[in-house]
Amino acid sequence: MQRVYQMPLLGEVTVSNTFVVLACLAMLAQAIIIVVALFGPNPKYKITTPGSESVSSDQFLWNLEAISDAKLNHCNKVEVFTNGDHFYEAELQAISQAKKNINIEAYIFEEGEIAHRFVEALAERARAGVKVKLVIDGLGSMSTSNSYFDDLKNAGGKFAWYHPVRWYTITHYNNRTHRELMVIDGTVGFIGGAGIADHWYKQTKKDQPRWRDTMVRVEGDVVPNLQATFAENWLESCGELIAGPEYFPIIHHDRAQTAMIVNSMPSMGGSTRARVLMQSLIASAHKSILITTPYFLPDQSLRDELIRARKRGVQIQIITPGKKSDHMVTRSSSERSFGPLLQNGIQVFEYQPAMIHAKILIVDGAWSVVGSTNFDNRSFGLNDEVNLAVFDEQFASRLAEDFSRDLTQSQEITYEQWAHRPLWQRGPELFGWIIERQQ
Repeated sequence: MQRVYQMPLLGEVTVSNTFVVLACLAMLAQAIIIVVALFGPNPKYKITTPGSESVSSDQFLWNLEAISDAKLNHCNKVEVFTNGDHFYEAELQAISQAKKNINIEAYIFEEGEIAHRFVEALAERARAGVKVKLVIDGLGSMSTSNSYFDDLKNAGGKFAWYHPVRWYTITHYNNRTHRELMVIDGTVGFIGGAGIADHWYKQTKKDQPRWRDTMVRVEGDVVPNLQATFAENWLESCGELIAGPEYFPIIHHDRAQTAMIVNSMPSMGGSTRARVLMQSLIASAHKSILITTPYFLPDQSLRDELIRARKRGVQIQIITPGKKSDHMVTRSSSERSFGPLLQNGIQVFEYQPAMIHAKILIVDGAWSVVGSTNFDNRSFGLNDEVNLAVFDEQFASRLAEDFSRDLTQSQEITYEQWAHRPLWQRGPELFGWIIERQQ
Protein backbone atom coordinates (compact mmCIF):
# COMPACT_ATOMS: atom_id res chain seq x y z
CA MET A 1 0.00 0.00 0.00
CA GLN A 2 1.21 3.49 -0.78
CA ARG A 3 0.29 6.91 0.51
CA VAL A 4 0.48 10.15 -1.48
CA TYR A 5 1.55 13.29 0.36
CA GLN A 6 1.17 16.83 -0.96
CA MET A 7 4.33 18.78 -0.10
CA PRO A 8 4.95 22.46 -0.93
CA LEU A 9 7.35 23.01 -3.85
CA LEU A 10 7.77 19.26 -4.36
CA GLY A 11 4.29 18.32 -5.55
CA GLU A 12 3.02 14.84 -4.79
CA VAL A 13 5.37 12.42 -3.05
CA THR A 14 4.59 8.71 -2.87
CA VAL A 15 5.72 6.95 0.32
CA SER A 16 5.14 3.29 1.08
CA ASN A 17 3.97 2.08 4.47
CA THR A 18 7.10 -0.05 4.68
CA PHE A 19 9.29 3.03 4.33
CA VAL A 20 7.35 4.88 7.03
CA VAL A 21 7.69 1.93 9.41
CA LEU A 22 11.42 1.62 8.74
CA ALA A 23 11.93 5.34 9.22
CA CYS A 24 10.08 5.25 12.55
CA LEU A 25 12.11 2.26 13.71
CA ALA A 26 15.34 4.00 12.73
CA MET A 27 14.35 7.11 14.69
CA LEU A 28 13.37 5.01 17.69
CA ALA A 29 16.68 3.15 17.60
CA GLN A 30 18.58 6.45 17.38
CA ALA A 31 16.59 7.84 20.32
CA ILE A 32 17.41 4.78 22.42
CA ILE A 33 21.11 5.10 21.57
CA ILE A 34 21.10 8.77 22.58
CA VAL A 35 19.25 8.14 25.87
CA VAL A 36 21.63 5.32 26.80
CA ALA A 37 24.64 7.49 25.94
CA LEU A 38 23.28 10.39 27.95
CA PHE A 39 21.99 8.59 31.00
CA GLY A 40 23.36 5.03 31.01
CA PRO A 41 25.36 3.90 34.05
CA ASN A 42 29.13 3.86 34.30
CA PRO A 43 30.88 0.63 35.30
CA LYS A 44 31.49 0.06 38.98
CA TYR A 45 35.08 0.35 40.15
CA LYS A 46 36.47 -1.61 43.05
CA ILE A 47 40.01 -2.74 43.70
CA THR A 48 39.40 -6.10 45.35
CA THR A 49 42.91 -6.55 46.73
CA PRO A 50 44.55 -3.13 47.24
CA GLY A 51 48.25 -3.48 47.88
CA SER A 52 49.70 -2.86 51.31
CA GLU A 53 52.95 -1.53 49.89
CA SER A 54 53.86 2.16 50.00
CA VAL A 55 52.98 4.35 47.02
CA SER A 56 56.74 5.01 46.84
CA SER A 57 57.66 1.35 46.43
CA ASP A 58 58.97 -0.15 43.20
CA GLN A 59 56.10 -2.63 43.24
CA PHE A 60 53.50 0.15 43.34
CA LEU A 61 55.20 2.02 40.49
CA TRP A 62 55.27 -1.18 38.44
CA ASN A 63 51.58 -1.86 39.11
CA LEU A 64 50.42 1.69 38.38
CA GLU A 65 52.33 1.81 35.11
CA ALA A 66 50.71 -1.44 34.03
CA ILE A 67 47.08 -0.81 34.94
CA SER A 68 47.02 2.79 33.70
CA ASP A 69 48.63 1.72 30.42
CA ALA A 70 51.11 4.59 30.65
CA LYS A 71 54.87 4.83 30.59
CA LEU A 72 56.84 6.08 33.58
CA ASN A 73 59.52 8.51 32.46
CA HIS A 74 62.32 9.33 34.87
CA CYS A 75 64.16 12.31 33.37
CA ASN A 76 61.86 15.31 33.56
CA LYS A 77 61.53 18.83 34.84
CA VAL A 78 58.08 19.99 35.97
CA GLU A 79 57.15 23.52 37.03
CA VAL A 80 53.89 24.78 38.55
CA PHE A 81 52.21 28.00 37.41
CA THR A 82 49.40 29.24 39.63
CA ASN A 83 46.65 31.30 37.97
CA GLY A 84 46.29 32.77 34.51
CA ASP A 85 48.42 35.86 35.00
CA HIS A 86 51.36 33.48 35.36
CA PHE A 87 50.66 30.47 33.15
CA TYR A 88 49.42 32.43 30.12
CA GLU A 89 52.60 34.50 30.03
CA ALA A 90 54.72 31.34 30.31
CA GLU A 91 52.78 29.73 27.46
CA LEU A 92 53.03 32.79 25.23
CA GLN A 93 56.77 33.03 25.89
CA ALA A 94 57.22 29.38 24.92
CA ILE A 95 55.20 29.97 21.74
CA SER A 96 57.39 32.96 20.80
CA GLN A 97 60.47 30.72 21.05
CA ALA A 98 59.09 27.90 18.88
CA LYS A 99 61.34 26.90 15.98
CA LYS A 100 59.59 23.91 14.39
CA ASN A 101 56.03 23.25 15.53
CA ILE A 102 53.31 24.22 17.98
CA ASN A 103 50.41 21.91 18.79
CA ILE A 104 47.46 22.96 20.97
CA GLU A 105 44.35 21.06 22.00
CA ALA A 106 41.69 22.82 24.06
CA TYR A 107 38.17 22.31 25.27
CA ILE A 108 37.64 26.06 25.71
CA PHE A 109 39.07 28.66 23.36
CA GLU A 110 36.87 31.70 23.87
CA GLU A 111 37.06 34.98 21.98
CA GLY A 112 38.51 37.77 24.09
CA GLU A 113 41.68 39.60 25.05
CA ILE A 114 43.85 36.62 25.93
CA ALA A 115 42.57 34.51 23.03
CA HIS A 116 43.43 37.35 20.66
CA ARG A 117 46.98 37.41 22.03
CA PHE A 118 47.28 33.67 21.42
CA VAL A 119 45.96 33.88 17.86
CA GLU A 120 48.37 36.74 17.11
CA ALA A 121 51.32 34.84 18.61
CA LEU A 122 50.45 31.66 16.71
CA ALA A 123 49.98 33.52 13.43
CA GLU A 124 53.34 35.26 13.87
CA ARG A 125 55.09 31.92 14.34
CA ALA A 126 53.23 30.43 11.38
CA ARG A 127 54.45 33.27 9.17
CA ALA A 128 57.97 32.51 10.39
CA GLY A 129 57.64 28.96 9.05
CA VAL A 130 56.68 27.18 12.27
CA LYS A 131 54.04 24.49 11.74
CA VAL A 132 51.09 25.45 13.91
CA LYS A 133 48.18 23.12 14.62
CA LEU A 134 45.19 23.95 16.79
CA VAL A 135 42.24 21.67 17.57
CA ILE A 136 39.40 22.81 19.81
CA ASP A 137 36.22 21.16 20.95
CA GLY A 138 33.09 21.80 18.92
CA LEU A 139 30.86 22.17 21.96
CA GLY A 140 33.17 23.69 24.57
CA SER A 141 34.24 26.43 22.12
CA MET A 142 30.93 26.75 20.28
CA SER A 143 30.74 30.50 20.92
CA THR A 144 33.96 31.06 18.94
CA SER A 145 33.54 31.54 15.21
CA ASN A 146 35.58 29.96 12.42
CA SER A 147 36.55 33.41 11.19
CA TYR A 148 38.28 34.14 14.49
CA PHE A 149 41.16 31.98 13.26
CA ASP A 150 41.41 33.50 9.76
CA ASP A 151 44.70 35.27 10.51
CA LEU A 152 46.21 32.00 11.72
CA LYS A 153 44.99 30.07 8.69
CA ASN A 154 46.10 32.79 6.27
CA ALA A 155 49.55 32.67 7.87
CA GLY A 156 49.79 28.94 7.11
CA GLY A 157 48.58 27.55 10.43
CA LYS A 158 46.05 24.73 10.60
CA PHE A 159 42.86 24.71 12.62
CA ALA A 160 40.28 21.98 13.23
CA TRP A 161 37.17 21.33 15.30
CA TYR A 162 36.90 18.19 17.39
CA HIS A 163 33.44 16.68 16.93
CA PRO A 164 31.78 19.85 15.61
CA VAL A 165 28.08 20.15 16.39
CA ARG A 166 26.54 18.95 13.13
CA TRP A 167 23.69 16.61 12.30
CA TYR A 168 26.14 14.03 10.99
CA THR A 169 28.16 14.03 14.23
CA ILE A 170 25.21 13.22 16.48
CA THR A 171 26.62 9.80 17.37
CA HIS A 172 29.72 11.56 18.76
CA TYR A 173 27.86 14.40 20.45
CA ASN A 174 28.45 13.16 23.98
CA ASN A 175 32.18 12.58 23.49
CA ARG A 176 34.14 15.81 23.89
CA THR A 177 37.82 16.54 24.11
CA HIS A 178 38.15 18.07 27.55
CA ARG A 179 41.94 18.14 27.23
CA GLU A 180 43.93 21.34 27.74
CA LEU A 181 47.45 20.87 26.42
CA MET A 182 50.21 22.50 24.41
CA VAL A 183 53.45 21.09 22.97
CA ILE A 184 56.24 23.22 21.48
CA ASP A 185 58.92 21.68 19.24
CA GLY A 186 58.24 18.28 20.80
CA THR A 187 60.35 19.25 23.83
CA VAL A 188 58.23 21.58 26.00
CA GLY A 189 54.67 20.97 27.09
CA PHE A 190 51.93 22.57 29.17
CA ILE A 191 49.12 20.63 30.81
CA GLY A 192 46.43 21.43 33.36
CA GLY A 193 42.84 22.49 33.75
CA ALA A 194 42.71 25.87 32.01
CA GLY A 195 41.61 26.60 28.48
CA ILE A 196 42.12 29.95 26.81
CA ALA A 197 39.57 32.53 27.92
CA ASP A 198 39.47 35.85 29.72
CA HIS A 199 37.85 34.49 32.89
CA TRP A 200 41.15 32.72 33.64
CA TYR A 201 43.13 35.87 32.77
CA LYS A 202 41.39 38.70 34.58
CA GLN A 203 38.24 39.75 36.40
CA THR A 204 35.62 39.92 33.65
CA LYS A 205 32.80 41.43 35.70
CA LYS A 206 32.46 43.09 39.10
CA ASP A 207 31.06 39.95 40.69
CA GLN A 208 33.20 37.49 38.70
CA PRO A 209 36.84 37.49 39.92
CA ARG A 210 39.49 35.70 37.90
CA TRP A 211 39.22 31.93 38.16
CA ARG A 212 41.70 30.05 40.32
CA ASP A 213 43.53 27.41 38.27
CA THR A 214 46.86 25.66 37.76
CA MET A 215 48.95 24.70 34.74
CA VAL A 216 52.23 22.77 34.67
CA ARG A 217 55.17 23.21 32.30
CA VAL A 218 56.97 19.97 31.49
CA GLU A 219 60.29 19.18 29.86
CA GLY A 220 61.94 15.81 29.42
CA ASP A 221 61.12 12.35 28.18
CA VAL A 222 57.46 12.59 29.18
CA VAL A 223 56.78 15.24 26.51
CA PRO A 224 56.57 12.76 23.56
CA ASN A 225 53.69 11.06 25.38
CA LEU A 226 51.90 14.39 25.61
CA GLN A 227 52.60 14.96 21.93
CA ALA A 228 51.14 11.54 21.14
CA THR A 229 47.98 12.53 23.01
CA PHE A 230 47.60 15.55 20.75
CA ALA A 231 48.34 13.43 17.68
CA GLU A 232 45.43 11.13 18.52
CA ASN A 233 42.72 13.79 18.32
CA TRP A 234 44.42 15.73 15.53
CA LEU A 235 44.18 12.58 13.42
CA GLU A 236 40.51 12.15 14.30
CA SER A 237 39.74 15.81 13.56
CA CYS A 238 41.44 16.22 10.19
CA GLY A 239 42.84 12.86 9.07
CA GLU A 240 46.50 13.84 9.41
CA LEU A 241 48.98 11.80 11.46
CA ILE A 242 51.95 13.74 12.77
CA ALA A 243 55.20 11.78 12.95
CA GLY A 244 58.94 12.12 12.53
CA PRO A 245 61.84 13.68 14.45
CA GLU A 246 60.53 17.24 14.22
CA TYR A 247 57.53 16.20 16.33
CA PHE A 248 59.15 13.38 18.31
CA PRO A 249 62.82 14.28 18.80
CA ILE A 250 65.03 12.09 20.94
CA ILE A 251 65.20 13.90 24.27
CA HIS A 252 68.09 13.90 26.72
CA HIS A 253 67.28 15.52 30.03
CA ASP A 254 69.18 15.14 33.28
CA ARG A 255 66.48 16.39 35.69
CA ALA A 256 65.37 13.32 37.66
CA GLN A 257 61.65 13.78 38.25
CA THR A 258 59.49 10.74 37.52
CA ALA A 259 56.28 11.40 35.62
CA MET A 260 53.85 9.87 33.19
CA ILE A 261 51.14 11.10 30.85
CA VAL A 262 47.87 9.24 31.25
CA ASN A 263 45.58 10.02 28.35
CA SER A 264 42.04 8.85 28.63
CA MET A 265 39.02 8.20 26.44
CA PRO A 266 35.86 6.19 27.12
CA SER A 267 35.82 2.53 26.19
CA MET A 268 32.68 0.88 24.85
CA GLY A 269 31.86 -0.11 28.42
CA GLY A 270 32.53 3.37 29.79
CA SER A 271 35.76 2.65 31.64
CA THR A 272 38.62 5.15 31.35
CA ARG A 273 42.29 5.25 32.25
CA ALA A 274 41.75 8.53 34.13
CA ARG A 275 39.43 6.76 36.55
CA VAL A 276 41.80 3.79 36.89
CA LEU A 277 44.62 6.21 37.78
CA MET A 278 42.62 8.15 40.36
CA GLN A 279 40.99 5.13 41.95
CA SER A 280 44.30 3.26 42.21
CA LEU A 281 46.04 6.14 43.95
CA ILE A 282 43.17 6.70 46.39
CA ALA A 283 42.93 2.97 47.15
CA SER A 284 46.66 2.86 47.92
CA ALA A 285 46.93 5.97 50.11
CA HIS A 286 48.31 5.43 53.61
CA LYS A 287 48.68 8.97 54.98
CA SER A 288 46.85 11.73 53.16
CA ILE A 289 44.67 12.58 50.17
CA LEU A 290 44.27 16.20 49.03
CA ILE A 291 41.75 16.89 46.25
CA THR A 292 40.98 20.14 44.47
CA THR A 293 38.23 19.85 41.88
CA PRO A 294 35.73 22.26 40.32
CA TYR A 295 33.08 19.57 39.87
CA PHE A 296 32.91 16.99 42.65
CA LEU A 297 30.30 14.36 41.76
CA PRO A 298 31.71 11.07 43.01
CA ASP A 299 29.71 7.97 42.14
CA GLN A 300 29.08 5.25 44.70
CA SER A 301 32.30 3.39 43.86
CA LEU A 302 34.44 6.46 44.41
CA ARG A 303 32.61 7.48 47.58
CA ASP A 304 33.16 3.98 48.95
CA GLU A 305 36.87 4.16 48.06
CA LEU A 306 37.29 7.48 49.85
CA ILE A 307 35.47 6.16 52.91
CA ARG A 308 37.61 3.01 52.97
CA ALA A 309 40.73 5.20 52.87
CA ARG A 310 39.46 7.31 55.75
CA LYS A 311 38.64 4.22 57.83
CA ARG A 312 42.23 3.03 57.53
CA GLY A 313 43.42 6.34 58.93
CA VAL A 314 44.07 8.44 55.80
CA GLN A 315 43.50 12.17 56.30
CA ILE A 316 41.30 13.44 53.44
CA GLN A 317 40.62 17.07 52.54
CA ILE A 318 38.61 18.18 49.50
CA ILE A 319 38.28 21.72 48.10
CA THR A 320 35.34 22.48 45.79
CA PRO A 321 33.79 25.75 44.57
CA GLY A 322 31.57 27.83 46.82
CA LYS A 323 28.96 30.37 45.77
CA LYS A 324 31.17 31.62 42.92
CA SER A 325 30.74 28.27 41.09
CA ASP A 326 30.06 28.62 37.38
CA HIS A 327 27.58 25.70 37.47
CA MET A 328 25.17 26.05 40.37
CA VAL A 329 23.23 22.89 39.49
CA THR A 330 26.48 20.92 39.58
CA ARG A 331 27.39 22.52 42.91
CA SER A 332 24.00 21.55 44.28
CA SER A 333 24.40 17.99 42.97
CA SER A 334 27.84 17.89 44.57
CA GLU A 335 26.48 18.90 47.98
CA ARG A 336 24.02 16.00 47.85
CA SER A 337 26.96 13.55 48.05
CA PHE A 338 28.66 15.18 51.06
CA GLY A 339 26.70 13.42 53.81
CA PRO A 340 28.37 9.97 53.99
CA LEU A 341 31.82 11.53 53.48
CA LEU A 342 31.36 14.03 56.29
CA GLN A 343 29.95 11.37 58.61
CA ASN A 344 33.14 9.38 58.16
CA GLY A 345 35.47 12.25 58.94
CA ILE A 346 36.36 13.41 55.42
CA GLN A 347 36.76 17.19 55.37
CA VAL A 348 35.06 19.18 52.60
CA PHE A 349 35.73 22.87 51.99
CA GLU A 350 34.17 25.41 49.64
CA TYR A 351 36.50 28.00 48.10
CA GLN A 352 35.10 31.50 48.62
CA PRO A 353 36.98 34.21 46.62
CA ALA A 354 36.28 32.98 43.06
CA MET A 355 35.48 29.98 40.92
CA ILE A 356 38.17 27.37 41.61
CA HIS A 357 38.88 25.31 38.51
CA ALA A 358 42.14 23.55 39.43
CA LYS A 359 42.07 19.75 39.11
CA ILE A 360 44.65 18.31 41.49
CA LEU A 361 45.12 15.11 43.48
CA ILE A 362 47.99 14.70 45.98
CA VAL A 363 48.50 11.32 47.67
CA ASP A 364 50.80 10.71 50.66
CA GLY A 365 52.89 13.75 49.72
CA ALA A 366 54.53 11.66 47.02
CA TRP A 367 52.18 11.35 44.03
CA SER A 368 50.47 14.28 42.31
CA VAL A 369 48.02 14.35 39.44
CA VAL A 370 47.36 17.54 37.47
CA GLY A 371 45.31 17.68 34.31
CA SER A 372 41.87 18.03 32.82
CA THR A 373 39.98 15.37 34.76
CA ASN A 374 37.22 16.36 37.17
CA PHE A 375 35.81 14.08 39.84
CA ASP A 376 32.58 13.67 37.89
CA ASN A 377 30.78 11.37 35.49
CA ARG A 378 31.73 13.18 32.31
CA SER A 379 35.46 13.06 32.98
CA PHE A 380 35.41 9.49 34.25
CA GLY A 381 33.19 8.02 31.55
CA LEU A 382 32.49 10.27 28.55
CA ASN A 383 35.22 12.79 27.75
CA ASP A 384 38.70 12.54 26.29
CA GLU A 385 41.01 13.65 29.10
CA VAL A 386 44.74 13.92 29.80
CA ASN A 387 46.62 13.99 33.11
CA LEU A 388 50.19 14.36 34.27
CA ALA A 389 50.99 12.04 37.19
CA VAL A 390 54.22 12.98 38.97
CA PHE A 391 56.08 10.88 41.52
CA ASP A 392 58.16 13.53 43.26
CA GLU A 393 57.92 14.85 46.81
CA GLN A 394 59.23 18.29 45.89
CA PHE A 395 56.56 18.71 43.22
CA ALA A 396 53.85 17.45 45.60
CA SER A 397 55.06 19.91 48.22
CA ARG A 398 54.80 22.80 45.76
CA LEU A 399 51.20 21.87 44.93
CA ALA A 400 50.44 21.37 48.62
CA GLU A 401 51.53 24.97 49.25
CA ASP A 402 48.80 26.16 46.90
CA PHE A 403 46.35 23.77 48.54
CA SER A 404 47.13 25.18 51.99
CA ARG A 405 46.74 28.73 50.71
CA ASP A 406 43.41 27.86 49.07
CA LEU A 407 42.30 26.19 52.30
CA THR A 408 42.72 29.44 54.24
CA GLN A 409 40.26 31.04 51.81
CA SER A 410 37.72 28.22 52.03
CA GLN A 411 34.82 27.48 54.35
CA GLU A 412 34.54 24.02 55.88
CA ILE A 413 31.22 22.22 55.53
CA THR A 414 30.27 20.33 58.69
CA TYR A 415 27.90 17.39 58.84
CA GLU A 416 25.52 19.43 61.01
CA GLN A 417 25.39 22.20 58.40
CA TRP A 418 24.84 19.67 55.64
CA ALA A 419 22.09 17.78 57.50
CA HIS A 420 20.18 20.98 58.26
CA ARG A 421 20.51 22.70 54.89
CA PRO A 422 17.22 24.38 53.94
CA LEU A 423 14.66 22.92 51.54
CA TRP A 424 15.30 25.63 48.95
CA GLN A 425 18.89 24.41 48.84
CA ARG A 426 17.92 20.74 48.58
CA GLY A 427 15.37 21.29 45.83
CA PRO A 428 17.75 21.60 42.86
CA GLU A 429 19.55 18.44 44.03
CA LEU A 430 16.75 16.28 42.59
CA PHE A 431 17.18 17.79 39.14
CA GLY A 432 20.93 17.42 39.49
CA TRP A 433 20.47 13.74 40.35
CA ILE A 434 18.42 13.19 37.18
CA ILE A 435 21.10 14.68 34.90
CA GLU A 436 24.07 13.60 37.04
CA ARG A 437 25.47 11.38 34.26
CA GLN A 438 25.91 14.50 32.12
CA GLN A 439 27.61 16.69 34.72
